[in-house]
Amino acid sequence: MSRKSWHLDRRSFLRGAGVACSLPFLESMAWARTQDSAAPRRLCVVYFPNGCSLPDEGDSENAQWRWFPSGAGRDFRFTKVLASLEPYRDQLSVFGGLSHPKSRELLGHLAGDTFLTAGDVRGDAYLNSVSVDQVAARQLQRHTRYPSLVLSTDGGVGYKSRVSTLSFNHHGKPIPSEHRQRQIFERYFAPHQAQAASRSTSTSEPTSGPTSGSTSERRPEPAPEPTAERRRSLAQGKKIVDLVLEDSRRLRGKLGELDRAKLDEYLESLNSVEEQIRRNEAWLDIPMKPFDAAHIDLDPDPRVDPTAYLRATFDLLVLAFQTDLTRVATYMLGREDGMGFGDNFPKLALGIERTHHTISHDVHEGHWEQWGPFDAWYAQQFTYFVERMSTTQDEHGPLLDSSLLLYGSSCSTTHNARNCPLLVAGGRAMGATHGQYSVHDASVPLSNLYVSLLNGVGVETERFGDSTGALPGLFA
Repeated sequence: MSRKSWHLDRRSFLRGAGVACSLPFLESMAWARTQDSAAPRRLCVVYFPNGCSLPDEGDSENAQWRWFPSGAGRDFRFTKVLASLEPYRDQLSVFGGLSHPKSRELLGHLAGDTFLTAGDVRGDAYLNSVSVDQVAARQLQRHTRYPSLVLSTDGGVGYKSRVSTLSFNHHGKPIPSEHRQRQIFERYFAPHQAQAASRSTSTSEPTSGPTSGSTSERRPEPAPEPTAERRRSLAQGKKIVDLVLEDSRRLRGKLGELDRAKLDEYLESLNSVEEQIRRNEAWLDIPMKPFDAAHIDLDPDPRVDPTAYLRATFDLLVLAFQTDLTRVATYMLGREDGMGFGDNFPKLALGIERTHHTISHDVHEGHWEQWGPFDAWYAQQFTYFVERMSTTQDEHGPLLDSSLLLYGSSCSTTHNARNCPLLVAGGRAMGATHGQYSVHDASVPLSNLYVSLLNGVGVETERFGDSTGALPGLFA
């Protein structure tokens, strides 16, 4: 199909005042579909720390707060913990009994280091190995500007047994995670501020970096310093959407009705994400009014809304997948063993007078009635992500259909690195067969699931870590 004057390149940008924002797929880009007609395949891992609520199945009073469903196969029933995912039960699978053999004798907090690596960190020497997301990123990076996004609630790498990243490179070294949403937004969604002013139109193709067919390894490009023009704009309180408004209006005049609606929806989404980031930042700088808290065990910094904080990052992930910025991502919702501000989420989100790590240890009256609802709150945040992936589309349909989302933790209860709580959502267009809860015995390593996930996203392999093959049943 020959290119017409109104056709757009797949990786087009909106530009203005020293910024450039990637566009989602528009029908005006359909002329180029034959050049890269295969639907993208994406992998995203979302991790929660400290294990999960697991009262005995025979505990009639508390069984409703058990993380794993009741029943088995396609007849499973969600408890209150995963109930928010009920609308998506036909698009997900729950797995029980899986763990890493080399981590089964580790304390659960240390097992977090090996959640995606299956590495051996039992000795004094820290000998971890590559994480499954980075295996996928090495091959899928040829399609995107960035190999992967490595995100967390705390940033950095942490330290042995208290890591703040899920991702490890091919030398087994931790990859620093990012957590400041403003920096993530500006680095990845306006990555060429300094060069943008010199480029001519909104429909120009980016020239830096290898082409989509290149096999050379693509590295994240450092975010340049904002131009003087952009500094003035930011100082005046202008947002990214404001800065590209003129270009978007010019582009809108060239588009059909459907594309105009898509463009408006995309700009609204960008605006929503940036508004939430600004809201998060603003509350961090606003002191609380004086009050007497001597009788209440409050978090010393209760100004952050954890629901809004997590969802803002999920929104960034959706934008990244929608614009095909990357096809691989990890997001660590909290650190192990009471480290990081995520430990205070139970107080901030639910008013529970114990931290997450304390809840996971203290067996007392109401123990499950605190841990279970908090696990349910975490699941609700993941459900928000699933919903956003389901309702956001690219040229191939809902993002969820061409993405595999792994949600789980490295241990069952706090210090038991066995029977990891795990579920996989999405991948309908990739042949995933969902709607079941399967329980495996100790002969099946967790790495078998990772082999299946790698093959699912098009990274053909027979082994990962200590795998013995692919996990049956996930794909037709």
